[in-house]
Amino acid sequence: MASDYASSSLTELESALKLKNVQYFVTKRPWLDLYGINVRPVAPFGSVSRKPYVDPALIHRSLPDELLYEVFARMTPYDLGRASCVCRKWRYTIRNPVFWRNACLKAWQLSGVVENYKILQSKYESSWRRMWLLRPRARTDGLYVSRNTYIRAGVAEWKVTNPVHVVCYYRYIRFFASGRFLYKNSSQKIKDVAKYMNFRAAKAEAVFSGHYTLSDDKIEAAVLYPGTRPTVWRIRLRIRGTTDGANNRMNLLSLVTSGVNIDEVNGPGEDILGVVESWLDDETHNPDVPAVSHQRGLTPFVFVPFEEVETSVLNLPVDKMDYFVPG
Repeated sequence: MASDYASSSLTELESALKLKNVQYFVTKRPWLDLYGINVRPVAPFGSVSRKPYVDPALIHRSLPDELLYEVFARMTPYDLGRASCVCRKWRYTIRNPVFWRNACLKAWQLSGVVENYKILQSKYESSWRRMWLLRPRARTDGLYVSRNTYIRAGVAEWKVTNPVHVVCYYRYIRFFASGRFLYKNSSQKIKDVAKYMNFRAAKAEAVFSGHYTLSDDKIEAAVLYPGTRPTVWRIRLRIRGTTDGANNRMNLLSLVTSGVNIDEVNGPGEDILGVVESWLDDETHNPDVPAVSHQRGLTPFVFVPFEEVETSVLNLPVDKMDYFVPG
């Protein structure tokens, strides 16, 4: 009986295995139809291919590679980054080091061409694009804005109520690659100030110009307030970013105002930073204007591109946003 049961079990097992194998080979597998079919990728710009390839995109068939190169050469680095997300061909084309070399030499023109090449080889593996993403710089395509708020007690009315006011004011800085910058302290919104943050601004707009230096991620700048008692406004900043290459935040390390002699200043366009660069924080050259190290109004700066000055949240009034956290 046991032998008969064992033989029948083996027979059933063999038949089950055969059925399983048959079902395995009979089962339809659609991905097997893709075997032997080669999917040709888009050839990068400047590559040589044996077979002619017709790009299905209309813009690539209508626009030669030479004209596409000229279009990219006239775009800003941030626009190039957005364009590289369009398709693979644009991504390969935009990785051309010529685009990033021109952007780097323009952004760090104060360092000089020779020094930039030395930094490129020693720190960034001879990659201009890597240098653009990782090396700190002051952005010139917008405004750095510091939004400061504080509470001020109002005048008591009829000794019944004690009003409290929330005061909001802004510090605006616009950098230029030439080593100059513009500064304005105002209660006006960004969308109103951005219109005249240039060297053609009228004197009534109270836009002051100065000079700055960049060393690694540190910025040292100075502005001269003209008048009967000339005052120097000195500031130290540290550049940082929320992502690689953003450089959209600046921490305010110190803010000092001190007096300067009239004999030391030839005019408002003089490089005042060269005069006060070696001064101490408590140093002043005019006894009527003591040196003051300010401890208030040191909110970090946030970068706002020119195309976003109308829609930035920093334009919101105090009743809708009493305090802004830069992050």
